[in-house]
Amino acid sequence: MYSDRLLVGHIVLGYNRRSDFIKMDGKLTDNDMDQLEQWIGTGHKTFKLLYAITRDGCNATTFHQKCNDQGPTVTLLYNPQGSVYGGYVQESWKNCGSWMNDTSAFLYQLRFNGNDKRTKFPIKSGKSGHALYCGSPYGPLFGYENGYGLLTFTNTVNNSGSYFALNGSMGIGKYYDNQGVTADQINNGNMNVTELEVYKVEDGKRSKPIKQENLKPWRKTKSWNEQYLNELTEDIVSFKPIPDLKVTDARILIIGPVGAGKSSFFNTINSIFRGRITQKARSGSAEQSLTTAYTPYKVKVKSGAPLNFRLCDTRGLEESQGLDVVECNYLLDGNMPNYYQFHPTIQITLKSPGFNANPTANDVIHCAVFVLDASTLEILTPKIIEKMKAFQRIMNQKEIPQLILLTKVDKLCKEVGEDVSLVFKSPEVEQHVEKASQLLGLPPANVLPVKNYHNEVELDESISILALLALRQILNFAEDFLDHMLDKKEDEEKGMEKLKSEN
Repeated sequence: MYSDRLLVGHIVLGYNRRSDFIKMDGKLTDNDMDQLEQWIGTGHKTFKLLYAITRDGCNATTFHQKCNDQGPTVTLLYNPQGSVYGGYVQESWKNCGSWMNDTSAFLYQLRFNGNDKRTKFPIKSGKSGHALYCGSPYGPLFGYENGYGLLTFTNTVNNSGSYFALNGSMGIGKYYDNQGVTADQINNGNMNVTELEVYKVEDGKRSKPIKQENLKPWRKTKSWNEQYLNELTEDIVSFKPIPDLKVTDARILIIGPVGAGKSSFFNTINSIFRGRITQKARSGSAEQSLTTAYTPYKVKVKSGAPLNFRLCDTRGLEESQGLDVVECNYLLDGNMPNYYQFHPTIQITLKSPGFNANPTANDVIHCAVFVLDASTLEILTPKIIEKMKAFQRIMNQKEIPQLILLTKVDKLCKEVGEDVSLVFKSPEVEQHVEKASQLLGLPPANVLPVKNYHNEVELDESISILALLALRQILNFAEDFLDHMLDKKEDEEKGMEKLKSEN
């Protein structure tokens, strides 16, 4: 596969081991559960996630729908400074519009500025009648009056981008014993949060999770370290298409639903080879695709030299618009010009400006990659799935290899969220690989888990290794397709020579 090796020593591999994440089963750690259990003081407890604003929205109505009449609950707030705090109540949340008496209620803090700081703030003697207020306009509200207590939010608070600016406030000391701690020593003087969660608390002994680092990997790789990262990097830098076909760049089609992470994957790969976090392709969250044109992105190393492949980004798939079967066919055959602007109502035709009526082997797609969000596989609509399968039928006719890039795997379980290197030991990730495989009828080996760079401001060794593992396999498949093209070309030429000799 590899020839003409390029120097890769100039690629700066400045990686850390930390990654930010949102967990499907909540952010509450086992150690924090142990601490809360101790503070509650009535034996072993289990914690079931009822409500999370990143998952359910920051809305008082939704909070009450999910948390009312659930019995004892614990509320946690996580802020951008790394502080974690909240409150516990034994009484159920309701929509009664009145104060509730709760002698067991307390506020607490678990961390401040990312460091453990475990303090319990019990309800003051004689003040338990104001432990919590239950009213439909309010989120969790603990002993709040005239700025004292903890009011999390009222009505609806929209996401400000990387956090929620809650419209509540905190002023501990009137109803809850502040233990000499001021509010700004708990919440850093602001109500900005990256997450707010409410858990149902029940009697029962928790089963300790099996440490995934001790599990046998379901997909084997070499040991993840800087040496392996450099090996993968060199393999990809040295990739070069088969010269006999006059193909300068392998074209990789990146296709998938809106928000799945197509553009983010290019940014991730580009970041690795540039040695810093980059944002060349537009990415983010929106109802409609941020990608509006067919863009064959070049990946460049730090010196500016391009690598010998292009990641071809397309408009995100939508039920009623976006790439359709006709446009997909033109794209696969190399008819669609670079940077063609997709239009929701106007389809590309033979008469469209720039239409490439005579594509070469350099223009066609050599490998197709479907990008799917691992955390939303179960809610993909039938129309989107059928659209992808229609594209597959065309690709199969043209013998174009296909893979699935399974993004956001860090959202599937706590362990992978904390350490991406555990991805191939995670049963949850393995299950979603199987689901994606069955969804599009591809072998599980064709499903490649990744976590794109998202919240990070520095490169992370494990994130980069996982992305490069996926890219190397994609390039292997592209090379197989190019090799097949060469075989067909040589057979056709031999056939033509035979016809000439017979005539």
